[in-house]
Amino acid sequence: MKVGIIGLGLIGGSMAADLRKRGFASKILGHDSSKLHAETALKIGLIDAISTMEELIDESEFIILAIPADATLKLLPKVLDRISTQVVCDVASIKSQICERVKYHQNRKQFVASHPMAGTEHSGPWAAKAGLFDGKATIFCDAEDSDEKVLLTVHKMYEHLNMRVLYMSGSNHDVHAAYVSHISHISSFALALTVLEKEKNEKNIFDLASGGFDSTVRLAKSDAEMWAPIFNHNADNILTVLNTYIESLTKFKTAIENRDRDDLINLISKANRIKRALKN
Repeated sequence: MKVGIIGLGLIGGSMAADLRKRGFASKILGHDSSKLHAETALKIGLIDAISTMEELIDESEFIILAIPADATLKLLPKVLDRISTQVVCDVASIKSQICERVKYHQNRKQFVASHPMAGTEHSGPWAAKAGLFDGKATIFCDAEDSDEKVLLTVHKMYEHLNMRVLYMSGSNHDVHAAYVSHISHISSFALALTVLEKEKNEKNIFDLASGGFDSTVRLAKSDAEMWAPIFNHNADNILTVLNTYIESLTKFKTAIENRDRDDLINLISKANRIKRALKN
């Protein structure tokens, strides 16, 4: 199958690497708003050719939009305007607004709203990683609005990435994503800002950093151009989660201020229950 990928960063590049290696794609056309990204993706062999947007849409059988959420909202209707029989999917981290944007489009059935729950803190085609999606989940949203054969084709694509498929509404996806993904990034960004502010006066602070700090602040390296639109477009759900998170921080602050050992043990023990949820 001839695959066209719009957006050749971490996700688009990693998909290209595995879809070619595992036999789903016979040829991969690529397009990126960054000339550097496009040329790099071609040079390192992620794609077979750089295409204009129009050429990619016209010549591809399967089109993947691997671009930030705000760009997906703008571009998806234009892609659907131009297609005839092509299969189209996106990989954006918000789903409700995207599904609503094209709900009544004449070619809506050719589109599958998906979100592969995988990634790293790195960006660009040089961050592409074979096997990135192995064993992870991908979410299909509002699948009832997609043609059954189109769903099967996109499902087959994700099977080649060794992902398991879950189904939910776009609105439910955005609530769950706020809890398991978006709040984690906000926490990491906030911690990084806090430490960087302190580091102005204590130059040796990073010399003391260990694995715990590294793992907690890792997500703060994530790309601003990707995450700012996600926070904006999923603001209501994120604010609900953020308010709960602030309440939890306040409980810790109060217990520490009061030197309340029992309360601290209680809070930490409750938090330890996450081990059962994560099964490790």
